[in-house]
Order: sequence, then C-alpha cells, then structure tokens
Amino acid sequence: MEDRVLSVSDLHMRRGERTILSGVSFSVARGELVAIMGPSGSGKTTVLRAIAGLERVDAGHIDLSGRVGMVFQFHHLFEHLSAIDNVCLAPVVAHRIPREQASKLGRELLAAFGVEHRAQALPRQLSGGEAQRVAIARALAVDPPVLLMDEPTASLDPLRRNELGELLRGLTQRDTALLVATHDEEFVRTFATRVLRMADGRVTSA
Repeated sequence: MEDRVLSVSDLHMRRGERTILSGVSFSVARGELVAIMGPSGSGKTTVLRAIAGLERVDAGHIDLSGRVGMVFQFHHLFEHLSAIDNVCLAPVVAHRIPREQASKLGRELLAAFGVEHRAQALPRQLSGGEAQRVAIARALAVDPPVLLMDEPTASLDPLRRNELGELLRGLTQRDTALLVATHDEEFVRTFATRVLRMADGRVTSA
C-alpha cells in the first residue's frame, strides 16, 4: 500500500481466560478514512486503544509513521481547562512548544472547525458537537499523521453527523489518515473509503 502510515500485524490480547484480539492485521494509508465495524465486544475500541498505546497487547506489532491522535467517544476534555487550553496542553507540556506559538496554532484549529468563538469556554459550557470539535482540534494539535476516533457519531443528529463527515473528509484531503470505530452504517456508506469488519476479536472482512 502506497503512503502507508499505520500497519497492524497479528495483534493478540487476552485478559484472563477471555480472548480480546486474535490475530488482527491491517494497514491504513494517508488520505484514507477506514471504518472498523462490528458488534459491541468485537474488539473495535480495543484495537484503537492498542494503537494509541493505552492497552498492552500480548503479541503482534504496530508500526506508525509518527504520532497518533485519538478522539474518545465521550471526548474526555479536561474539565478545569478552557477549550483553547485543552488544545494547547500537549504541544506545550509534552512537546515543549512555546505557549504563544501553541496558542496561535490552537486558535487556527478551533477556527478551522468553527469553534474559535468558544475558545475560552469550559467543557461543561460546550454543546456535544462543540466538545467533539474541540477534542478533534486537541488531537490534531501535535500534527499526527493518523487520527483515531471511537464512535464519533454516537450522540449526533443527522445534520451534525453530516457536518462531522465533511470535516473528516477535509482532513483526508490534507493527507491525514483516519481510523474510525463505529456502528453507524449510513455514515460509513457516505464517508468511509474502506471498511474493516470485526467479530470475536478478528478482522473478518476488509
């Protein structure tokens, strides 16, 4: 696959007697929006968390071309920080980018997603759609080549779902690779470039 930015090879994970992942393998290239679909408990979210380094696998390899960003289903913004401070946190603390430079980038990202006017709002003051856009901006603030998203349309009405889809399509046109765990068949039909289906910890079709 040309321009591959993520390769997952033969991932295995057990928790006690339970098999969570059983030989998961796939690749994602720049500019793709790859959907992972399957019933609850099939391993979709676990794969995302393993790629993000939040879950330990027992065997297999994950190769990334650079950093990875992740947007969780419930956003997980830091409640005591404003929207702009949430976006700036990783660039400043983890990557030692000067605060002024990080703030400029953060405001550009918020503006790109239509929420710059909410820069000083706390997460509890944001609507669900606004919080999601801030979470995406936060994930992109360190310029990752791969963005992971867990059930991004779960709480969105049809209008907001289409707005999100167009936003993500714009990211792929700028060569970001997206890996999205979802149950939303309509969203996938409209916006995904490829679908991976999972069941019982395995990729059953791609």
